[in-house]
Amino acid sequence: MRDKQHLFKEFGIRATKQRLLVLDLLMEEQMPISVEQIFLKVKAQDESINLSTVYRILSTFTEKGIALKSLLGESSVAYYELNRMVHKHHLICLSCHKIMNINHCPLENYEKELQRTTAFEVVSHKLEIYGYCPECKSKH
Repeated sequence: MRDKQHLFKEFGIRATKQRLLVLDLLMEEQMPISVEQIFLKVKAQDESINLSTVYRILSTFTEKGIALKSLLGESSVAYYELNRMVHKHHLICLSCHKIMNINHCPLENYEKELQRTTAFEVVSHKLEIYGYCPECKSKH
């Protein structure tokens, strides 16, 4: 990704220590992560940060397109990830809430067919599949 300072300047965001910490964390994470998880990890590096600051930072990042916000499943818990401009879908465990990426898009051909038959211009889609991860499945 571009230099962090340049990224903030490009989006008209002041580069504060706490914003840099949250951005660094999002850059490290490969899966969506909850606000509470982000808060705890950043708090370990900067004890002065509070939860409302993390919410404000993530709101700004989402508004500017730096981060993506998802409500996975029927949960009201928001998950955030760096906007890597990569199309992806998720498998979500109903027991432990682990999130796994699906490495290919099973909807590409279906999307093209929908556009052809309905003249609807599809600009994006999102796929979440729910079930039980191997660890949770073996426990049942």
